[in-house]
Amino acid sequence: MTERILSGVRVGAEAVGERVYGMVQDLGATFTLFLQTLSWAVRPPYEIRSIVKQMEEVGVRSMPVVLVTATFTGMVLALQSYSGFERFGATSLVGTVVALSLTRELGPVFAGLMVSGRVGASMAAELGTMKVTEQIDALVTLATNPVKYLVVPRVVAATIVLPILVVFADLVGILGGYFVSVYLMGANPYVYISKTYQFLEFKDIYSGLLKAGVFGMLISLISCHHGFIAEGGAEGVGRATTRAVVTSSMMVLISDYFMTSLLF
Repeated sequence: MTERILSGVRVGAEAVGERVYGMVQDLGATFTLFLQTLSWAVRPPYEIRSIVKQMEEVGVRSMPVVLVTATFTGMVLALQSYSGFERFGATSLVGTVVALSLTRELGPVFAGLMVSGRVGASMAAELGTMKVTEQIDALVTLATNPVKYLVVPRVVAATIVLPILVVFADLVGILGGYFVSVYLMGANPYVYISKTYQFLEFKDIYSGLLKAGVFGMLISLISCHHGFIAEGGAEGVGRATTRAVVTSSMMVLISDYFMTSLLF
């Protein structure tokens, strides 16, 4: 009986150890890819057309899902805040809470999670398919560096475009909160607007945009890394896509905590 328990514990410990070892390997490989991307990003020729194409993919095509998410997030936040603040007569601060919450946290985090699910999966699947069909090996044979040709445009585009998405997300989220507070809950529109601007500082806005830029870089790097290491045909591409979305979503939340502790 004791031997069976010890055997089970050993198997469990080995499984946890292998998992941790794999995570450390992925972390090291992603950091190496980050250094390679920095190195190739500053060397001409610059892939301007590829960067613009990726900006359209990451930004324009992600805009609907990000805006819908931000709108309803602002509406729910206003609804919950208004009903809660009514208990102690502080409904005039609903606009402040909605604006600060969206610009500091909810705008960049929710935009990062939406882009991670849509664009991260797309990047990992596209590069994973190129890897298992040996198209990346063909690029190397043609003296084309895969990092410069495939990774740099995606990382640059995601780092630039995600803060722009967050600007629109913040705006529509605040408008959603205004609609619920004023037209559904009966709040005074002048008080709502004045309280929104009274306590909102420039630091609240640029810290959220800085977070969004870091999220974009992390999502694109992690997704490209998992696409590059895909193997095993269509099933392997599916596994790589899943790992890319899960890992990049987790990194959005983990990095958000550390950046918040540094910025505020």
